[in-house]
Amino acid sequence: MPETPVTHASLGGRRAVVTGGASGIGAAIAGHLAGLGAAVTVVDLDEEAAAKLAADLGGDHRAVDLADGDAVSGLGLDADILVNCAGLQHVAPIEEFDPERFAFIHRVMLHAPFLLTRQVLPGMYERGWGRIVHVSSVHGHRASAYKSAYVSAKHGLEGLSKVIALEGAGKGVTSNTVCPGYVRTPLVEGQIADQAKAHGIPEDEVVDDVLLARTALKRLVEPGEVADMVAFLCGPASASITGSSFLLDGGWTAA
Repeated sequence: MPETPVTHASLGGRRAVVTGGASGIGAAIAGHLAGLGAAVTVVDLDEEAAAKLAADLGGDHRAVDLADGDAVSGLGLDADILVNCAGLQHVAPIEEFDPERFAFIHRVMLHAPFLLTRQVLPGMYERGWGRIVHVSSVHGHRASAYKSAYVSAKHGLEGLSKVIALEGAGKGVTSNTVCPGYVRTPLVEGQIADQAKAHGIPEDEVVDDVLLARTALKRLVEPGEVADMVAFLCGPASASITGSSFLLDGGWTAA
């Protein structure tokens, strides 16, 4: 029997904001939401890439450094859907981890989602409908050595999402996280050399012996898989789903 395709209700008339939307997972999400009819605003540090994708999608773009709290607060965004996707990685032992780099990662991956959520919630409450989805990570549930900033930021994002869910309950606003394992993106590809150095192994051993060592499915997650889950959580079928965390980790957390 052929597989039944996954479908989502139209998001026509909805306005969506996707951070980190110019590349990788964010671009896949922006494209998927636009394909469902949402008017998408691509938010990214790379203005040229954001503008190009927004033009391709018939949407808008905003260039901003998410580490700059004042700039984020000054965006003046209003949206029905907010997808917090922007992220970055730095791999180093704690005793060698630059404190400013640690703080920078937290500003981008935890403080900015708080500021953006704070910005869009009043309009969502007024309209009685909103969807907030945070692209977290399996590292929001499990730790890995040498990733103190990333892991702690993702754990914080999981907690933030649950608080938003509780406060938005009864006001038509849901908040959930999507937690992929290692996704085939430039961010992951850029980690391979760092991991090889940290673990003292050749780069060609990193994917199988480090990145996928704890996963049952020995393959990287594709960006489109994450985008499909995000799209589901942005649609009407997810009205009763809030404060939840959805793992796309290839079985990492099953063991």
